[in-house]
Amino acid sequence: MNVDKEGIFALKKEKSFKTTIGGQALIEGIMMRGPEKAAYVVRGAQGLVSKERKLKPAKEKFFLLRWPFFRGVFNFVGSMRDGMKALTWSAEQFPDDDEADGDTPAKEEEQPSKFSLWLDKKLSSEKVQKAVMTIAVVIGLALSIGIFMLLPAFLTGLIGGDSLGRGITRNLLEGLIRMIILLSYMALVSRMKDIKRVFRYHGAEHKTIACYEAGRELTVENVRGFSRFHPRCGTSFLFMVVIISILVFSLLAPLENMLLGVGADGAVNTSSGIYLLIRTASRLILLPLLVSVSYEINRLIGRFDSLLTRILRAPGLWMQRLTTYEPDDSMIEVGIEALQRVIPSQKGADEWGKGN
Repeated sequence: MNVDKEGIFALKKEKSFKTTIGGQALIEGIMMRGPEKAAYVVRGAQGLVSKERKLKPAKEKFFLLRWPFFRGVFNFVGSMRDGMKALTWSAEQFPDDDEADGDTPAKEEEQPSKFSLWLDKKLSSEKVQKAVMTIAVVIGLALSIGIFMLLPAFLTGLIGGDSLGRGITRNLLEGLIRMIILLSYMALVSRMKDIKRVFRYHGAEHKTIACYEAGRELTVENVRGFSRFHPRCGTSFLFMVVIISILVFSLLAPLENMLLGVGADGAVNTSSGIYLLIRTASRLILLPLLVSVSYEINRLIGRFDSLLTRILRAPGLWMQRLTTYEPDDSMIEVGIEALQRVIPSQKGADEWGKGN
């Protein structure tokens, strides 16, 4: 793989301007989210297709969302909801294979049933669409919690049993398993053909934002020279959640031991089933705290440049090797189009640290 020296240099050099604009890769497209609006842009069969929607900051609706450690959870859930909407919209821009190929003769088309007509009418309702989207977000969160939070705790018990004791050793093993599951999942999905194209658009998103932050004109030639790795990526956030979970759960171990009457020798005065239940409950209860702390740390890592922040951001940048690939020029064009649509009218209104 060719290494773009200019891009690596642009990443290492601390930029004087950092934008709050962020993005997400879609199916054959990119979503960019700015301070005033969000833009979805995909490359369809007939060229670029776009959609814009105005944004009202959540902190204007609820004052607690202006405060650190409160805003993280709400922003995380909001990002998931908006991401699902954007992905759904991008998928709708592409017809089914049968429709695209025109394989179905007109004479063989059947009239829709009464149930299909009723279902189509009901699902076209905006309220129903919002409900379906909410259910999808809840299911996505439940699966994520189950796979990346609860499954490692269960596997730790199977591997070590009571021989690990109830302290830091068990929590470190649980954290290691959680990291292995996360990396394995990313490595596997990145090998899928369709997902790999999504990750190429992810790279285009990063390159476009980096070019904008460097003050360069947004052209394909300029964007191409920047790195596909960006310090404020969601991949880095996921890694931070895993690291913070190891620290928090290790600190929590003495409290769990005290509640269950565990002695210094690791002997427990209650059943392993109750212990597993308490461990599971503690992980669910502390999940909002993990997300909030990780969110604030990720903001600091992206805002400041020091030896400490460079060390903290390094693992997240490495993980982006699994979630980003080099885009082609057509993908970069999509990124440029999406970004240009969300740049605020007032210059500098999107600067990191100014009222956000």
